[in-house]
Amino acid sequence: MKRLVSPQNYRIALTIALLSLGLILIFALSLSFGAVSLSLSQLWQALLRQGEPINQTILWQLRLPRVLAAMVVGAALGTSGTLLQGMLRNPLAEPFLLGISAGAGLVVVGMVTLGVWQAWIPFAAWVGALLTTLLVYLLARSGNKIAVERLILGGVAVSSLFGAVQTTLLLLAEEGRIQSALNWIIGSLNGRGWTELSTSAPYILLALIGSTLLGRSLNVLALGDELAVGLGMSLGRSRLLIGGTAALLAAGAVSMAGLIGFVGLIVPHGMRLLLGGNDHRWLIPLSAFGGAFILSLADLLSRLGSVELPVGVVTALFGSPVFVWLLYRRSV
Repeated sequence: MKRLVSPQNYRIALTIALLSLGLILIFALSLSFGAVSLSLSQLWQALLRQGEPINQTILWQLRLPRVLAAMVVGAALGTSGTLLQGMLRNPLAEPFLLGISAGAGLVVVGMVTLGVWQAWIPFAAWVGALLTTLLVYLLARSGNKIAVERLILGGVAVSSLFGAVQTTLLLLAEEGRIQSALNWIIGSLNGRGWTELSTSAPYILLALIGSTLLGRSLNVLALGDELAVGLGMSLGRSRLLIGGTAALLAAGAVSMAGLIGFVGLIVPHGMRLLLGGNDHRWLIPLSAFGGAFILSLADLLSRLGSVELPVGVVTALFGSPVFVWLLYRRSV
């Protein structure tokens, strides 16, 4: 008697179920806990716009948009990391490490400190991310191939350069705009409301939908350039489309929450372990769910202490050891 469900399909279904339950749990806990904790009854009443007015304000104006922003930004960063790792065939590729987030962040910080064209931040951040992607890609080229070492070193160099420019802009900025710009640099979801969500989320959701259509192309690229060309794929056009989508996702995340690192590095590896494979048709959408879960969890942890930490600090504390471990695995 044939099996109705293959082991791979079983793992996919189990992964989807675990991520769904995890997201629901984190969503509920994030709405409940904070500087002012809400019980289940208070939370339910506030959701129905009943009970104490202060609880309704906390839920609808502060926590709900922040939790949704964490999920959207996490989904964008997780998917962007998956696209870059698949396109470059490099498990260390990530928007933050490759300088893409720094390029988008430089544009955002410049616009915030100068107080110009605030409504154009998402589009301008995408342009900055795309130009940085092209710059790092050119620095990493060695003949017709991309050198992994030069890719990482190029990303570090570009990030350092853009960081120096950001510091200069902060020194020249008006005092009232410095704190706002610092929130972008360190990565924070504090104060993110419906305005930021409605401005950046449409770009991110559009890119997330488009990224799900790139799974087959990434699977073909994983076979190697020669075989991909033999199967009729245009390498230049495919990489431009994949890289542009990854840059749009990273830029949208930066325009909403600032520079948050390591989510795009951790999530794809975690999803590969859960799936037991590297099929990008499933890896891409699951990375979106995994990224939403990880950043929502990091945001919740950042709010549990007596002093609220920027979510970018929390992801760096957990992500840096993972990055060191991955480097160690590649060297042994």
